[in-house]
Amino acid sequence: MNGARLLLESLEKQGVDTLFGYPGGAVIPFYDALYEYGHFNHIRTAHEQGAIHAADGYARSSGKVGVCIATSGPGATNTVTGIATAFMDSVPLVVITGQVPTSLLGRDSFQEIDITGVTMSITKHNYLVRNVDDIPKIIKEAFQITTTGRPGPVLIDIPKDIFLAEYKIDLYDTLDVYDEYEKDLDLTDVVKIINESKKPVIYAGGGIKIANASKELKEFANKLDTPVVNTLMGLGSIDRECELGLGLVGMHGFKVNNLAVTNSDLIIAIGARFSDRVIGNSKGFAPKANIIHIDIDATEMNKNKKSQYHVVGNLKKILQELTKYVYAKDNTKWKENISNYKSEYKVDKDLFHPKNIFRVLNEKLDKDVLVATDVGQHQLWTAQYFKFKNDRQFITSGGLGTMGFGVGAAIGVQVGNKDKQVMLVTGDGSFNMNCNELITIAKYKLPVIIVLLNNKTLGMVRQWQNLFCNKRYSETDNDFNPDYKLLTKVYGIKGYSVDSIDKLDEALSECDLGKEPVFIECNIDKDFGVYPIVPPGKNIDELVEVSVD
Repeated sequence: MNGARLLLESLEKQGVDTLFGYPGGAVIPFYDALYEYGHFNHIRTAHEQGAIHAADGYARSSGKVGVCIATSGPGATNTVTGIATAFMDSVPLVVITGQVPTSLLGRDSFQEIDITGVTMSITKHNYLVRNVDDIPKIIKEAFQITTTGRPGPVLIDIPKDIFLAEYKIDLYDTLDVYDEYEKDLDLTDVVKIINESKKPVIYAGGGIKIANASKELKEFANKLDTPVVNTLMGLGSIDRECELGLGLVGMHGFKVNNLAVTNSDLIIAIGARFSDRVIGNSKGFAPKANIIHIDIDATEMNKNKKSQYHVVGNLKKILQELTKYVYAKDNTKWKENISNYKSEYKVDKDLFHPKNIFRVLNEKLDKDVLVATDVGQHQLWTAQYFKFKNDRQFITSGGLGTMGFGVGAAIGVQVGNKDKQVMLVTGDGSFNMNCNELITIAKYKLPVIIVLLNNKTLGMVRQWQNLFCNKRYSETDNDFNPDYKLLTKVYGIKGYSVDSIDKLDEALSECDLGKEPVFIECNIDKDFGVYPIVPPGKNIDELVEVSVD
């Protein structure tokens, strides 16, 4: 067999059944082999960036490795933003790029780019394959690296002549090449400080979901009777409607959550990296608290926030051990104190405001609907107001904040979860970057529910210009948005444009949700903001809070 066929067999051996990609000159041999190899579901997007985001959404929502195929040169560089997005959020991806033949490497050949050099800082590991016999070993190693420890993307660059070369070695004579090392855990000091705490808060990040440790988190929190605040990436690791699930913390977190952290005597940080969007001025974050930091990545310790105690290892195992040894607590008094911090953001129930829009969406959609977003105000309204219950329910770009992520991600989420409702929440700014992927949704008849919050502006930038730039709205208003309802009609997708809660309710009632693609444009006021907000580098005392009555 040739290298292309060998690659397909090696991918199948790793349990891959779905590929996202776009053909091109350097990967023609791969697609030729795929033509007669009927073991894969291949999704061809409109653009390579859509394909990489789709592989990302597939991986985040299913827990499997996402696999993306792109050709050399511009095909490869079109995946860079998606690779960086996955790298920042610790998503397991294997990205396979075509390359010019080995005899043309380094000659500035047509569609040649050193993609391994370009992506060195945004991949967990990458390869340039120079011998066809190495393909089985490299594929096996790539899948082990992308999934073990802290997950992250791996790129494999394969020259065209390697795809065509004949393979000589038995495919199945490959050895394990990577083993995860687990050391013995000494949790004595950590258990002691937890047992002594009077006002603890659990600060849970995306690492909980990556480790499939939501069940263990809930058991740990319940035994300690301790409130849980989430990072953006950690939302869904604990049910928002349970007593202990407080929701988002940080710059756009609820005031009650930020004050709970500020007044705590112990922060138990689990699978979180103390992002600047959470801690602001690090000296002002949890100033009265000891900090226990638990993460699989030792490089995160003391990077953004100094911790008095830290534990490195598998979060699921660590939480199981901690739950065995900590005392069962009754933190009723502490929880009552926290409830006194609550300051509700008031919105008239008939106002067509995101808070009311999400109230309707929570009522109308399945409780386990998978929610993807783009990046901006709509993303944070989703984080604040949607009642997430499950750990892989919220798919969003956190670390990189990638506008244009949403449609591609929603495609991957729906492909990986055919039996579930999938909703994309987007804004006009983000959607204008990726609306070409509507053709992919239409082609594959993916029943994604698209909710566009259209305020005819780059809302988050405008909000900051309002607060911090004396209302100088420089280049933020979208004065020439298309007729979105007409645009979706071109693709054969049912579309609605609504401007009231009653009309939104009617549109959702008319749709066959989860059975067909649906687009609902919600026309909202451009002056609606995401509140509260803690400006970068500031403390909770400088929180900006606005009420809409």
